[in-house]
Amino acid sequence: MSAIEHLPGIDNGLLRFLTCGSVDDGKSTLIGRLLFDTKTILADTLHAITRTSERRGLEAVDLSLLTDGLLAEREQGITIDVAYRYFSTGRRKYIIADAPGHEQYTRNMVTAASTANLAIILIDARKGVLTQTRRHSYLAHLVGIPHIVVAINKMDLVGYDQATFERIRSEYLEFAATVGIGDVRFIPMSALNGDMLVERGENLDWYSGPTLLDILENAPTAHSERDERFRFPVQYVCRPQKSGDLKLHDYRGFMGRVESGEIAVGDEVMVLPSETRTRVKAIEIYDRSLPRAIAEQSVTLLLEDEVDTSRGDMIVRAQESALVTRRIEAMLCWLGDAPLDTRRKYLIRQTTRETKAAIESIDYRLDINSLQQLPAGSLSMNDIARVAFRLAQPLCIDAYAENRSTGAFIVIDESNNNTVGAGMIL
Repeated sequence: MSAIEHLPGIDNGLLRFLTCGSVDDGKSTLIGRLLFDTKTILADTLHAITRTSERRGLEAVDLSLLTDGLLAEREQGITIDVAYRYFSTGRRKYIIADAPGHEQYTRNMVTAASTANLAIILIDARKGVLTQTRRHSYLAHLVGIPHIVVAINKMDLVGYDQATFERIRSEYLEFAATVGIGDVRFIPMSALNGDMLVERGENLDWYSGPTLLDILENAPTAHSERDERFRFPVQYVCRPQKSGDLKLHDYRGFMGRVESGEIAVGDEVMVLPSETRTRVKAIEIYDRSLPRAIAEQSVTLLLEDEVDTSRGDMIVRAQESALVTRRIEAMLCWLGDAPLDTRRKYLIRQTTRETKAAIESIDYRLDINSLQQLPAGSLSMNDIARVAFRLAQPLCIDAYAENRSTGAFIVIDESNNNTVGAGMIL
């Protein structure tokens, strides 16, 4: 049975994962090989890259050409953004976030990593753990990606040597321990030849672990690894206005997306920041009712009591309140072209709530290569720092380590409405 043939009816859900690595580590070839070996390349696309490979005098198809759009953009000097690739197997669907690896694109990698549940860190077997390897790993850890896969690529260029693999593995584990990376797996591979990606190949018989696709097929999805607290930021209050319809006269639904946890009809809830308690009378989606709502569902909640609730409020379980505060401390990645100005106010948007904010302090700026904490009076594009904000209105928050939705926010420049920062609450 082929590695991509599975029992019918099995669905492990959608997995979003990030790929990153230093220049020439083989990231483009890895993505191309995954698409090729899972048979998700269209025939005309395969024909086009085959002809291009032949014109270049290559004996085999250059699968890195499938992501050559990014390379062409680089050559033209265009700002590189995150590229997304989509593919599926018989078992689940995938979204690959293809993040630029260079330090000048730190903000792009943070953006790509913010929704990923797994990161593939590529290492060239000839070069071992580099500064960029450490930087990518720390960023993946910083934004809360729970699973790291270290893919030691180009094993064909070191004779598929097990000692080389073990040396790199030991060096990476030593680094991972210093920054607190816990869940990390290692896999030797040759993306060029396809060894240990989808099929095992014949050159790595000393490795008894799973292939890369096996790891991806069985990786947990978001919200599935632990019990989460129910968080429902209100996006819109629905009050239908239809004259003569008595059924709609008293209708008041709170529309939004379940960011985490689940809720059922009859459960006691609390509306923040007012801390008013009530119960869920009904849960609706489109034109039907549901007995319960789960994470990532967009639903309408109807409550038993008349509650003063508006956009930006948050509905939680009565026993699982979030912190309501006018001050936050966070790790902030500065995205804006203009430096952060500590003398002015910015707008912070967290879930569906917005408030003006002033910078109280910049505790330190992180040297992303050495991981040293440096003093800073301002921040430039791609800088990452620990910052404290004072807020004009209270926010309902969790620590980012506990909830990636309610623990995250963006910083907006009101003068042009540009997003200039992304933060993770401590």
